[in-house]
Amino acid sequence: MTWTASAPSTVAFVGLGSNLGDSAEVLRAAARALDIAPQTRLLRLSSLYRTPAWGVTEQPDFVNAVAMLETGLSAQHLLAAMFAIEREAGRARRADGSDRWGPRTLDLDLLLYGDAVIDEPGLHVPHPHLHERAFALVPLLEIAPDAVIARRGPAREALQCIDAGAIRRLDAVDN
Repeated sequence: MTWTASAPSTVAFVGLGSNLGDSAEVLRAAARALDIAPQTRLLRLSSLYRTPAWGVTEQPDFVNAVAMLETGLSAQHLLAAMFAIEREAGRARRADGSDRWGPRTLDLDLLLYGDAVIDEPGLHVPHPHLHERAFALVPLLEIAPDAVIARRGPAREALQCIDAGAIRRLDAVDN
């Protein structure tokens, strides 16, 4: 299915991360894949940032970015499309989640879906750790300086409460 202007749409933000292989190219390919997902188009892609691993720190640094999408997909269907893109990039998620903080070729996280608050098995929006993760907040604020995290407040205020000193911008991505 292709994007149609008449489809009801929502602006969503997706976090992209990789620390295996050519991470910068993996993220650019993932952004292209998001842009051609059904009923979805890429509005903006942040710069790429080199960030220290979070959670399990004994692994290579990550390259992270955030994509702003306009989508006619429900949050559940967008998440399914994101998982398909991850699988295409070589990501295999363990059913028990034991690999969730380890090295990976591609990690896509649904950070925000409009102003929706969703709490159901396998889908939590806003992302439950967004307010704690500078590697997501820095690129989010680059492309959406007025972003608000539902039930938390302005993303800018969340970033002011955490250390972002180790995050380094790699390059600007043409949008």
